[in-house]
Amino acid sequence: MGSFLNRRKLIQASFFVGAAGPAGLALAQDACFGTTLPSQPEGPFYPVKPQRDIDADLTRVVGKTQAARGEILDLWVQVQDEDCQNIEGALVDLWQACATGKYNHPRDPNTADLDPNFQYWAKAYTDASGRVKLRTIKPGAYPAAEGWIRPPHIHFKISAPGFRELTTQMYFAGEALNQKDLILLDLPLEEGNRLIVRFDREEGEVIPKGVFTVQLKRV
Repeated sequence: MGSFLNRRKLIQASFFVGAAGPAGLALAQDACFGTTLPSQPEGPFYPVKPQRDIDADLTRVVGKTQAARGEILDLWVQVQDEDCQNIEGALVDLWQACATGKYNHPRDPNTADLDPNFQYWAKAYTDASGRVKLRTIKPGAYPAAEGWIRPPHIHFKISAPGFRELTTQMYFAGEALNQKDLILLDLPLEEGNRLIVRFDREEGEVIPKGVFTVQLKRV
């Protein structure tokens, strides 16, 4: 019981710290882990409908005048190799639920409303610094099974030539549901904490920012 409680405390704590940097936010991971980020299940709701708009801003949809509902966030994704060298041109494929916890997928049984002003899916490439900036909203929690509510999370597939594709999920620091999530708790403590990101507002800024660092393994 003691080790389980310690695990819950660590998962609840933020893994990321750090100050503002010239490219947005400084990386929290000052040391190189020398290993890839933990993989996570793709889940059943990877997009199946073609979308006209899959750019890096999920809060705005082409042809719509209103912004998405929910808390807007700026998410920097940093992609590196196992030596912590930045990977330029990595494809970051992201999908998530909207603020109500509903996916834009025909098999999602959640009865919550869809948000017609939310994009749900984005694809973008990292720049020379190995980074890409995505603007999105914090997704809602949703029921996955009886007695199991999935915490807010974002799905990723990240790939680059010469590297193995990584499918994983990102979680939000301070969420009580993290401590009960069957998928997150299936990982060792240290690995689970690497999937948790804290979002903070920089001085004078309105939109919270966070950094999700991914390390890919060479083929």
